[in-house]
Amino acid sequence: MRRPVVVGNWKMHGSRAENARLIDALTGQYPAKAAADCVVCPPYVYIQEVGRLLRDSPIGLGAQDVCAENNGAFTGEVSVAMLRDVGCEYVIVGHSERRLLYRETDQVVARKFAAAYHSKSLTPILCVGEQLADRDSGRTHEVVARQLDAVLELCGAESLERGLVAYEPVWAIGTGRNATPEQAQDVHAFIRERIAARDGRIAAATRILYGGSVKAGNAAELFAMPDVDGGLIGGASLKADEFLAIAAAARP
Repeated sequence: MRRPVVVGNWKMHGSRAENARLIDALTGQYPAKAAADCVVCPPYVYIQEVGRLLRDSPIGLGAQDVCAENNGAFTGEVSVAMLRDVGCEYVIVGHSERRLLYRETDQVVARKFAAAYHSKSLTPILCVGEQLADRDSGRTHEVVARQLDAVLELCGAESLERGLVAYEPVWAIGTGRNATPEQAQDVHAFIRERIAARDGRIAAATRILYGGSVKAGNAAELFAMPDVDGGLIGGASLKADEFLAIAAAARP
């Protein structure tokens, strides 16, 4: 049975004081034997300090992005080795904001996923998802397949033994509009079938998260879908009570 996971993507939010209050609330209430894994992904500059605050807690530490290169003249970039050096266990790659705002192609995202996967020390979280125009024109599966296939072709299905996939319909991120549980299930099932075409065992074990305006009020309904294994949470992850309620809604 797949163990659920809930990942908080803080995006470009937080301060040392705000982070300390949030982590204190989370670690004080998140049960050591929770039914779901829980991860927070702060901005780069706070990763090491948040990791210190999380010490001895069951909550994992992740980053919001990573460079595909190991080292060198890449001003402003951060490598897999650097993330591990400050305690990261997870890293998000291919978030829709990186794809749209920073023009990251499927190939760039696949190389970032590969860098994390081949390091054998970071769990990559691959984000895939369509824009509203794609949804309205019936191209959702086509777009998701293209994004997923870029990673499968570069790294093989076996890379998902340690990696996660997060389906995030772009039209539902930060808009207050989320996919219905049935819409989420449709795409999650499609992703699993796409992986199964290469390796059925890995497909059955791959954890696929939903991201897009997940709140305490809709989490249980979304997570009840058979192929939804948790969530990639944005704004709600900045509110301890909301994030804890979402995590509590995740059940195997």
